[in-house]
Amino acid sequence: MTQCNVIAIDLAKDIFQACIMTPNGKIIFNKAMSRAKLKEWLVKQKISLVAMESCGGAHYWARFAKSLGHQVMPIPPKQVKPFRTGQKTDANDAIAIAVASRAANIKPARVLTTEEQGLQSVGKMRDLLDKQKLQLSNQVRGLLLEFGIIINKSIKSFKAQIPEILEDAENQLPMPMRHSIGKMWALYSRLEDDFKTLNNELIRLTGQDNDCKRFMKLEGVGPITSMRLKIQLGSGEHFKSGRQVSACIGVTPKQHSSGGKIQLGSVGKSSCDKPLRSCLFLGARAVVAKLKNRPAKTEKEKWLKALIERRGANCASMALANKNARTAYALLKNNTDYSPVLIAA
Repeated sequence: MTQCNVIAIDLAKDIFQACIMTPNGKIIFNKAMSRAKLKEWLVKQKISLVAMESCGGAHYWARFAKSLGHQVMPIPPKQVKPFRTGQKTDANDAIAIAVASRAANIKPARVLTTEEQGLQSVGKMRDLLDKQKLQLSNQVRGLLLEFGIIINKSIKSFKAQIPEILEDAENQLPMPMRHSIGKMWALYSRLEDDFKTLNNELIRLTGQDNDCKRFMKLEGVGPITSMRLKIQLGSGEHFKSGRQVSACIGVTPKQHSSGGKIQLGSVGKSSCDKPLRSCLFLGARAVVAKLKNRPAKTEKEKWLKALIERRGANCASMALANKNARTAYALLKNNTDYSPVLIAA
């Protein structure tokens, strides 16, 4: 597609900026248009490379352009910014997207299918309810602390003590405060019910997906982690190797090399899929915690147990998270199921 035009679109809610760049780098069109006009205009264009930033609405427009026969290239906004010259305008942003699409070192984002995007949306709504539950409980804890009422850290303690606090007539809570806490407790209960509903729905969806069922056979990988692996990996065609997968997720050491000297540092916490990275690491920590108290049953557990003794639990957990990410990619590419090698008796 290097000999075709680039159609760069600066995405928005209502007014979009569309730019056409020829193969020799000449800008021949750069205008703003509405959502309806953009659809009509894209239909009339000859087959081109459609580039856009991977922001809100990018998956929808990428799928629409694909349906018209165009090749699509969603680009992470951080990779587009260095190519923008002049002031921050929609026209300059569209030109920057067009120029970035021709750069050799650009790594485009993956386009999700409608099914994958639906699964991702259910997961995000579940995470939002979980976050709102935590925010509400923390605020109630803090407000009650000002009245000398202490609630232990665990959620179990919060759920057990709030009804007791509301029924206790001798804790000197003002009546308006008591009514407000009662409303917050009712809201927390509704949020918990909605969270359980979405969580069960997500477990049901992952249980019906063949790729997710493969991933859940890995050590420390459950329904939520398998769902996030499914969204990140897709069919595996977007990555060239397992190392690219683990680097994208953020479970590889940072590298600072020069003059032929390779220097590896700690595992970076930026420029990664933080929710998936967290799930993989926490799942690996649970495996490591259990493995400390029992003998190894598989060759992988034998390797992990030796690593725990040599480098400690945290390092071993990150190594297992890295290995799980690469193994998940290999399962997709080879269309195989995970079967750990048992230690010979």
